[in-house]
Amino acid sequence: MANRPTRSVLYIPGSKERALEKATGLICDAIIFDLEDAVAMDEKVNARGLLAETLKTADYGNRMRIVRINGLDTEWGADDCKTFAAAIADGAKVDAILIPKVSKAADLDAVAALVPDVPLWAMMETALGMLNAHEIAQHPRLEGMVMGTNDLAKEMQTRFRADRLGLQTGLGLCLLAAKACSKIIVDGVYNAFKDDEGLKVECEQGRDMGFDGKTLIHPAQLEITNAAFAPSEAEIDLAKRQIAAFEEAEKNGLGVAVVDGRIVENLHIVTARQTLAKAEAIAALNG
Repeated sequence: MANRPTRSVLYIPGSKERALEKATGLICDAIIFDLEDAVAMDEKVNARGLLAETLKTADYGNRMRIVRINGLDTEWGADDCKTFAAAIADGAKVDAILIPKVSKAADLDAVAALVPDVPLWAMMETALGMLNAHEIAQHPRLEGMVMGTNDLAKEMQTRFRADRLGLQTGLGLCLLAAKACSKIIVDGVYNAFKDDEGLKVECEQGRDMGFDGKTLIHPAQLEITNAAFAPSEAEIDLAKRQIAAFEEAEKNGLGVAVVDGRIVENLHIVTARQTLAKAEAIAALNG
């Protein structure tokens, strides 16, 4: 799973049959099938059944299939868990269960007990969750973390800024926790789905910070996001040249090489190999 691409993680309402069908042909790395925010209260029971049956038969190819359940503090959460535990045992293809508003590791324990043997993902969208990010990231069943920036901004009462200044502490704490524990972490959504330039800027910011990808609310955002979180041709070329130069230096008994006027050490080669592995994983997914 370490190299599995998660550049673009698209939310799809679990209640919309047409959207579930359309998603089989979208060029995203992962899909969050949402039973929580995207589903009205009077549709939640029907959505649960529709999604469980859909994931038994629909072909989503190599895309990661993540089901976001309702919280266990709601009337639907426990039944969501029980339904999907049974559906998975009956052949439904689910790669992970996403738990909303995770504030402490015990929130994961409760779901883990109801849905055995399936990786868990955590929505990181509360102030307490930011403070407990490392404890959450250490959970043995946790595979990924998703920033819920809208809910976090609401709780923190931040003003909207293009640089997301008010969210930087929370984003950083979760990134550090995820990287320290070798967990996937994806950035929050960009709400203005018709603003391509704004999306591009926020994707670049997220990539520069170290996020593995970004959650999306509309298929129109896929192309920009996939490009932003994939190694560029220039990065791939540089990685290859760094590896070649370093291997040549080692043959000559040297511990460093020079590429484009910059020192290349072993730590740069680790990054270079990661870049090539990511590019190969993306190519395999697209293929």
